[in-house]
Amino acid sequence: MAEPRGRARAKRRRRAAFLVVAFLALALALRGERPPGPTGQWMAAAGLSPRFETVDGVRLRYLRAGTGPAVVLMHGFASSIVTWRDVMPDLARAHDVVAVDFPGFGGSEIREGLPLSAYPRLVVGLMDRLGVARASLVGNSMGGGAAIVIAALHPERVERLVLMDSVGYNLASGDRPWLLRAAGFKPVARLIEALPIRRPMVTLALRQIFHDDRLVTPERIDEYVAPLLRPGAVAAAQALLASGDDMGLPGLASRVRAPTLVVWGRQDTWVPVAQADRFLADIPGSRKAVIQGCGHLPQEERPAEVSALLDEFLAAR
Repeated sequence: MAEPRGRARAKRRRRAAFLVVAFLALALALRGERPPGPTGQWMAAAGLSPRFETVDGVRLRYLRAGTGPAVVLMHGFASSIVTWRDVMPDLARAHDVVAVDFPGFGGSEIREGLPLSAYPRLVVGLMDRLGVARASLVGNSMGGGAAIVIAALHPERVERLVLMDSVGYNLASGDRPWLLRAAGFKPVARLIEALPIRRPMVTLALRQIFHDDRLVTPERIDEYVAPLLRPGAVAAAQALLASGDDMGLPGLASRVRAPTLVVWGRQDTWVPVAQADRFLADIPGSRKAVIQGCGHLPQEERPAEVSALLDEFLAAR
């Protein structure tokens, strides 16, 4: 019996992705890979120290600073609390700020097989553990998707919502950036684990994510590489990409009723700015702010502008 056309096409795409990444991996491996330098020093410089809570059996790392109305910060795929280092101190001047590492990333427990749809539940559980009854949520990329789910399913817990270059309409494998499509294949993940190429692969990804390549510094690369060197981190990330779990998005966006600000980098090549208008169409009363000369991580590439937007939006009544 002939193989179904769709399945054969998918197999060809997987084979092509593997060959491309295998070629890149070989080229990068020949260059070698140096281990990252000391990481996390930015926390000590800001007077912060990581804390841990176990929620539903999963150990989560988080930072907490400041007093006032609560704000919870959620990072994107393969990132961590480090992505908020330049905006957290400003927010903490008037807010009780909590930045959390999702499972498998940063310093949180690696739990292969934990579905993406469990992430919003774990964030709500962390809020319970910390005595945060209600908070404004700020989510970048994958963190934005988790924030939408919480706002839609637990509206009583959400004061305001900020979506920053958020996923929501591009979670299908074919809609992802090619680098994430490739990383979702198990043979590619095994290749990354077997060869000394994490640093070159992270560098490649950051150069796609940032509009200004000058910001892709050795120190920033180190902060992203170090968590991926933990045993099982690459496999857990691959399993997450391969799971097909979309957290119920985009269907849940239209159920959000919290005041919402949609922030986007004009030059985002991973989640194009046109997707911001889809959130505006689905979330009643939402507003948009587009940052020029900025890619997928506005909080890292344009922290002063992001801080000003957050200060204004979170203070509004």
